[in-house]
This record gives sequence, C-alpha cells and structure tokens, in this order.
Amino acid sequence: MQGRRAARRPEWQRRADGEIPGAIVIERNHLEWRCDPSSPACVPEATGYDVTWIVCCDEGYSFSIAAASLQALGLSEATDVTGGFRAWRAAGLPVVKLAEPVSPRLARAATASGQGKTPTDSPASPVDLGKKTGPS
Repeated sequence: MQGRRAARRPEWQRRADGEIPGAIVIERNHLEWRCDPSSPACVPEATGYDVTWIVCCDEGYSFSIAAASLQALGLSEATDVTGGFRAWRAAGLPVVKLAEPVSPRLARAATASGQGKTPTDSPASPVDLGKKTGPS
C-alpha cells in the first residue's frame, strides 16, 4: 500500500526519541485543511480524496480522533498508527534521529500565473507502509 505518513509530535519529543523516516510533519490544528485537497492551504501531497493518510502521534490517542476527522472530510482512506510512535519504535520499525527535527509542512502556493500549485518546501515521497492498521 502506498500512503503518506503525517506525524505530529512536539519538537522536543522528536529531538529526544527520533522521527519516522519520510513522515510529513503537520501540526494537529492544521491537519484537516493541510490534507483536504479542496483547501487552498493544502500540502502538495494532498492530491485527491483517495490519498491514504496514515497519521501518528506519540501514543496513538489523539490521532485516532484525527483520522476520524479526516474520514469525515471525505478522506476515506485515512487511518492512524495504533499505539502511535511508541508502538512504532517498540515494533522495531525505522526511526531516525536528525540533528534538526523536520519542520512542519506548509501549504502549496499558487504559481506566478495563478494557475496550478507548487510546493513551498520540499515534499516527502510516498512510502510503502505495508498493512494499514485502521482506526484505533
């Protein structure tokens, strides 16, 4: 399965414990309008309502609700990582420690002509995530 991982853990947690490689960091209070492809503030990865968003917080509680919120917007493939980052790390899945944590993802910006969109920062590549965990 191809999906986009959106992770939201505070910078201090990401500094201390590491990050999920390739995850797109989106602030929780920005999540819905960054992932909704009809939003003028969406991220470049929000290419349609069929995108699989796999959201992850530290323990898996707040992002179970976030995944449900994305589903309510029509992003029916949105899900979360059961147990969050802690379960991810405990399962031995990849974690990277960066000198500087990844900055939160910004919205796309209109091109000079006003047509189309271009990213305002470097996009993360979709990654193969294996089996989807489903909402907790």
